[in-house]
Amino acid sequence: MEVKVINKSKNALPHYETPLSAGMDVRADLSEAVTLAPLGRALIPTGLYVELPAGYEMQVRPRSGLAAKYGLTVLNSPGTIDADYRGEVKVILANLSDTPFTIEPGERIAQLVVARHERVEWVESEALSDTERGAGGFGSTGKG
Repeated sequence: MEVKVINKSKNALPHYETPLSAGMDVRADLSEAVTLAPLGRALIPTGLYVELPAGYEMQVRPRSGLAAKYGLTVLNSPGTIDADYRGEVKVILANLSDTPFTIEPGERIAQLVVARHERVEWVESEALSDTERGAGGFGSTGKG
């Protein structure tokens, strides 16, 4: 699929790191480093503007390495870029660790996944069909 993109950053366009990757790493478009205090958050620009086709969204997800090693995550994960949005793609990063984390200009900060989605039409009803699970949730099938 082709997607129109304007790149106002100094960074290369996001790309797939391996042939079977679902996400593309996106980089911070910063003129200087930004340090996130423990439990701090910041809106980090990417310099990218996209035009997605109707019926698609771009999800902004955490990078697993930054999350596991440093406690850095995308706060509204996954963030959604809608097909009619034309502003700059920005990433809400949060530092969930107990130590400051510095984001350098050009650093890979999140991953982008383009996905098809459906639109629903609600049908109001007085009852739902029965299932084996029923209303069980939040660990009802075991520990987690």
